[in-house]
Amino acid sequence: MPKSSSSLSIQPKFIPELDPKFVPASLWNRAFRALAAQQGAVPLVLAVERSDGSISRYETVALPEGSPAFDLNLRYAERIVKFLLWQRGGWKVYAGGPAAIGEHLRAVYAPGGARAFDYEFMSGVYERPFTVEITSAERVPAARETSSPLGRHLDGCRVGFDLGASDRKASAVIDGEPVFSEEVPWDPRPQSDPQYHYDGIMDSIRRAAAHLPRLDAVGGSAAGVYINNRVRVASLFRGVPKDLFDAKIADLFLRIREELGVPLEVVNDGEVTALAGSMSLNENPVLGIAMGSSLAAGYADHNGNITGWLNELAFAPVDYREDAPVDEWSGDAGCGVQYFSQVGANRIAAQAGIPFDPAMPLPERLVELQRRMKEGDPLVRKVYETIGTELGYAVAHYADFYELKHILVLGRVTTGAGGDIMIAQAQRVLEAEFPEVAERVRMALPDEKSRRVGQSIAAASLPMIPKKG
Repeated sequence: MPKSSSSLSIQPKFIPELDPKFVPASLWNRAFRALAAQQGAVPLVLAVERSDGSISRYETVALPEGSPAFDLNLRYAERIVKFLLWQRGGWKVYAGGPAAIGEHLRAVYAPGGARAFDYEFMSGVYERPFTVEITSAERVPAARETSSPLGRHLDGCRVGFDLGASDRKASAVIDGEPVFSEEVPWDPRPQSDPQYHYDGIMDSIRRAAAHLPRLDAVGGSAAGVYINNRVRVASLFRGVPKDLFDAKIADLFLRIREELGVPLEVVNDGEVTALAGSMSLNENPVLGIAMGSSLAAGYADHNGNITGWLNELAFAPVDYREDAPVDEWSGDAGCGVQYFSQVGANRIAAQAGIPFDPAMPLPERLVELQRRMKEGDPLVRKVYETIGTELGYAVAHYADFYELKHILVLGRVTTGAGGDIMIAQAQRVLEAEFPEVAERVRMALPDEKSRRVGQSIAAASLPMIPKKG
């Protein structure tokens, strides 16, 4: 059956069985560009600028003035900008094209606008008021991208940790070989007392360090934005009031480093996901995707370096249906967290009529799904096939924004046979709908242990241990 969103119809070859209203962004954008070409497309150049002066450009097309479908430009450009902001990051958007598009973006990404959350978030991260500059396609600045090496230090006795919304993972590593890994449940997001977070993080570090002859360094990953080991914005600490955040959370990892007396580095969990992928595959570029309590992502470029991008694909749109599920934090619809995370798995299972105790937390619901998958439940298999179908279309969408060769999929949602079903289904979608992407991009799951704790092991490689003497 044809699908539509804002008057543009598409006909997917695969319908996600348990989420049939899904409108793939990849197909919608392809149909939009085809329509624009038929009607005499005009250039549309969008760019985002970060506080260090780096700029990312996205060159595309728009429907010309006078087109009866001109208003489709507004949805198309807004969704592209939304993706760019959460993939690349930025405090300033350049809108080079028809002025009405720039005016729409300026109204939407503003206090009181539909994307007020994004306005506030980007202003806070980059410490400048968010701005949309309306200009011509010819006057949008050239791209200025940066990258830098990250981690890959394997010497000595190290602890690595990964802080998720439902558990803390920690590993003890000696000269690159893990000797201990564990997961400890916790519930950080609603906690208002910073002591809860401090105690949990220190507990994981100490439990892992107990398996080492000495502690030389600690590396960690967590959702959010971290600059020079300072917490800037992080959902794990969303329950902490601002005054306590500023006093106790912003410098939390600097205090822990001082207390431990060893080198300590903490970065965004997506960056460590990419690092884990690059290290395990020994090939680049790599997009790492971690499907856990949320959706984390990171990217290692063709040199194996980490970019200065946000790579927060949890908030990047993949579904253009008009009544797509809404993210509780950002208030936006159709974004990755609602499809490729514990939240997404639970949402699709609920739509399938799989019963859960209302009081059962999401991590336990996922464990129940995995248990039923292991027993061969055909309905649960459809949950994973549905996620896989949507992942295939999302990967094609990601290919419009990243140079891709390898995609490594990690995280708790991939545990067990369900992960293999997801990847196989996503690959089928790519081969049938996007053969040019399927030909150059390979998706893979790491081994079962790495799916769950691979990030904490890669995180252990982050700090450099100073040479003695």
